Amino acid sequence: MVMVPLALRGCGWCPRPGNQVLPSHDDVKIGLEIHVQLTRLKTKLFCSCSADYRGAPPNTHVCPVCLGLPGSLPVVNEEALKLAIMTCLALNGKVARELRFVRKHYFYPDLPKSYQISQYDGPGGEPICKGGWVEYEYKGERRRARIRRINLEEDPGRIVLPGAVSPRLAPYVLVDYNRSGVALLEIVTEPDFREPGEARAFLEKLRSILEHLEVCDCGLEGALRVDANVSVGGGARVEIKNIGSIRDVERALAYEIARQKKLLEAGGTVRRETRHWDPVRRVTYTARAKEYEEDYRYMPDPNLPPIPIPESLVEKIRAEMPELPDQRLERMTRQYGIPAHIVRQMLVWKKLADFYEDVVKLYPENPSRTAAFLVNDMLGWLKESDLAELYTRVKPEHVAKLMRMLDEGKISLRQAKELIKPLLETGEDPEKLAEKLGMTRITDESYLRQVVEKVIRENPKAVKDALANPKAVNYLVGLVMKETRGRADPKLARKLLEEKLEEMRKANQ
Repeated sequence: MVMVPLALRGCGWCPRPGNQVLPSHDDVKIGLEIHVQLTRLKTKLFCSCSADYRGAPPNTHVCPVCLGLPGSLPVVNEEALKLAIMTCLALNGKVARELRFVRKHYFYPDLPKSYQISQYDGPGGEPICKGGWVEYEYKGERRRARIRRINLEEDPGRIVLPGAVSPRLAPYVLVDYNRSGVALLEIVTEPDFREPGEARAFLEKLRSILEHLEVCDCGLEGALRVDANVSVGGGARVEIKNIGSIRDVERALAYEIARQKKLLEAGGTVRRETRHWDPVRRVTYTARAKEYEEDYRYMPDPNLPPIPIPESLVEKIRAEMPELPDQRLERMTRQYGIPAHIVRQMLVWKKLADFYEDVVKLYPENPSRTAAFLVNDMLGWLKESDLAELYTRVKPEHVAKLMRMLDEGKISLRQAKELIKPLLETGEDPEKLAEKLGMTRITDESYLRQVVEKVIRENPKAVKDALANPKAVNYLVGLVMKETRGRADPKLARKLLEEKLEEMRKANQ
């Protein structure tokens, strides 16, 4: 008897391996699978174990349910369902009428049951959310990315590579199951992106939405992870797994696109495979051959029967939705009179926008200048990890005081910029810092008269120019500022110089 293999269903995105058509290298398709932990929850998705596993000793936040021990039965976390519905509505999707869970089978050390409780968009299954879209800005244009589906599922455990600078150089592997069973949303996009930067812009907007919903604190380690799928010229699709930061998504995609193009130009064939991203060496490397949908052997979970989702619950959640980034953008530009592009930069991280509004509550006199200072000057000193802990690095009242000192002329803009680094490093009061660093504005007239006398005595040519042309006094003001290391009150310095020059004009008549 001749065995004939069953035809496997294609993904609708790329041809089967070995059947590629000669590609056009400029045709790049990128799709994303974003895994978002519901960090707002105190317990895991199917048990009462604490979901706050970060910093805990390994394998201490576990129980028979999240370890998949025989006889244990999962119970759905109701709050997780509500957060999934809220996310679906915020991303313009359609909420399912029933909550259905399936078993997704695969063997990997971080999966104690050898299957993951997830959802399936196919016969016998239904995701919590289908369809939807997200609008975002890229290169000055308004773009829209389509959402294919959102699954509610459990997170696997965490692979630990002790002592390894690079994942490929780890001497051995450990598994921590504290994360196993934590509630997770898998947000799957259509392959709507053509450039790595475009994918990054979308992810920054998505992160902002998730943080405004308060379903996820995306600054926490592992709270937002991305699988990026990329193909070049209609060739095979390559998946890059578990990228840990939005910046690294852009880097990984740039590397992988260049790798595939180079391979195709050399006459090679791109294999459908799963690769990992090495953030140290900034390269992707082969992990395994890519599984097909059928390999996972999806089946309804017999321990979790379908749960009806009442329309009344969906409408209640819709009515209680918080202010989202686009609504906040409109309000902040109107309320504070600041340009939209400045507000967008603040909204990339919700905490930065929150911080700005806290500063403006304390010092409302100059909201435009405060916004420009935060985005153009202070933001450059903050890494993404610092932004996640912004309120612990610096207090809103200290930035408010710094802006007041600047507006009152106690310090110059240059000095305010110089204070940013020590302010972030020490958390000290800015007035005390300015005094300690010798930045306080000099307003003592008797002292400044002595400085003016010295500048006039040592710069006869500049004085002659200023006597002939009043505008030339600016150069002398600059010399006074230099002599006082920028601490002289420039208005007072100008006044004293003009008085002295007027005396010299009268004496020469």
